[in-house]
This record gives sequence, structure tokens and C-alpha cells, in this order.
Amino acid sequence: MPKGFRTYAGITLGAVLTAVALNMFLIPNKVAAGGVSGMATVLHYLVGAPVGVTMLALNIPLFLASIKVLGATFGVRTLYGAAILAAAIDLTAPFTPVLTHDLLLSSLYGGVLSGVGMGIVFRFGGTTAGTDLAAAIINKITRISLGQALLAVDFFVIASAGIAFKSAELSLYALISLWLTSHIIDLVQEGPSTAKAFLIVSDASETVANRIMTEMGRGVTFLQGKGGFTRQPREILFCVVATNEVVRLKELVNSVDPAAFVIVADAHEVMGEGFTRRQL
Repeated sequence: MPKGFRTYAGITLGAVLTAVALNMFLIPNKVAAGGVSGMATVLHYLVGAPVGVTMLALNIPLFLASIKVLGATFGVRTLYGAAILAAAIDLTAPFTPVLTHDLLLSSLYGGVLSGVGMGIVFRFGGTTAGTDLAAAIINKITRISLGQALLAVDFFVIASAGIAFKSAELSLYALISLWLTSHIIDLVQEGPSTAKAFLIVSDASETVANRIMTEMGRGVTFLQGKGGFTRQPREILFCVVATNEVVRLKELVNSVDPAAFVIVADAHEVMGEGFTRRQL
């Protein structure tokens, strides 16, 4: 499948899933979980404006900004994603069933499904414009993740919706949905944590490395470091193992050097020998 076709197919899938989440759970229950969609939801109930068309109109300034900040290619993908989402919202609204009017259930399921949809759009290099575009710009110039950036820039929309609907309760439910959406976006972007990365500082680094390679069949990389207090060179072992091997590796290191300094961190999308390569 050509890469360009795969990219736009992925953006389309993500935008449609996001539209379904909005029509099935969020918009019917007045849960304005941030973003341009939240602003459009408020306007829909205040003046009767169609949500999709309103979103497209609000996105024009952000689209122009995306071309300047993120480049023309990103701008084209943004325009495509925004257009597909706007069309999908208005076209599917009459046919999308509203599964629940319980505010908690609609916030939970709407947040998860919209997070999956927007995460897919981001993963394929696009956005649906709106505040997720602002989040993409922040992500480009800072180290803040897309999900965290989206959480920050959407907060004021939720507050505005609470004022417009005269309901603090709706804002609280919207915060739940937004929190879920931001975390699901990061999960879709990074993938689940399927492995653990170890950094090991030990006076018996050679012995530890040999036992890891012979007993566990995992590769080890020697990194060169220097002690902050002693200013003496130190070898640091770097190793990635499956999650079910974490306890075994901890016990192995402890049996060789109980005083070893060990850091364990999540590793996402590990590719290479001993791990499965993931494809988009």
C-alpha cells in the first residue's frame, strides 16, 4: 500500500472515530470536552449552529497558522483532517445512536473513543485542527507530550462551557473526558509499554553483562559514564527486556552485586532482535 494512501486512510479513520465519539456520547449530553468541538457544541446549543460547519469555520485561523509553523505538508493534512471530521460529524449525526444519557458513562466512553480517534490521526502525521493543532505546535517547540499539551490548552474551553450551560457539573464531567482523551492519545501514539529498559551501574559490570547474555539471552550495551563525586570513569549497562523478565533480571543483578544502582523505565515500541517490529 503506498505510503501517501496509508497516511490519508489513517487520518480518515481517526477523524471518523472522533466524529462517532462526539455524536454518540459527548454532544447529545452537552459534554464539551475541550477543543473546537467543545466550542462548537456550546454554540450548537446556544444558537443552533451545526457542529461540523461551526468547527470548520473556527478552524480557518488555526489552519493558516499550521502552514506557517508546521509546514505546507502538515497544513494539507490538517485541512484534510478538519474537513473529514466536520463532514463526518454532520453527516453521521442523524444516523448515530445515542447509547446513554448518563453523564459519567458518556464522559468515559466518549473520552476513550475520541482519544483513540485523535491518537490515530496524530500517529499518521495529521491533526483535525482545533486545539489539537495548538497541541501539535506546542509539542513541536517543547518537550511536552501531545496529550499533556492538549490537556493544558483545552482547559479554558471546558470552563467556558460550564459558564455557558450554567452547570459546574458538566464541566467536571468534561474534565474526566478530556483527561481520558489526553492519556489515550499518548497511548495510541507511543504504544503500550511492552518492555522495560534497565540502566545498571555496578562495580561488577562485566560479570553482570555476561550473565545477562548467557542466562537470559538478552543483549547488553556498555555506556561510558563518570561518577559525579569520584570523577572516575564508570561503565553503565543498558539492557531492554520483556516485562515478564523484570523480576528475573533484578534478582540476577542483586545476586552479583547487591550494591548495584539500577534504574527501570518503560520502553515503548522496541524494535530489533528479540522484539517484534511494529508497522503502521
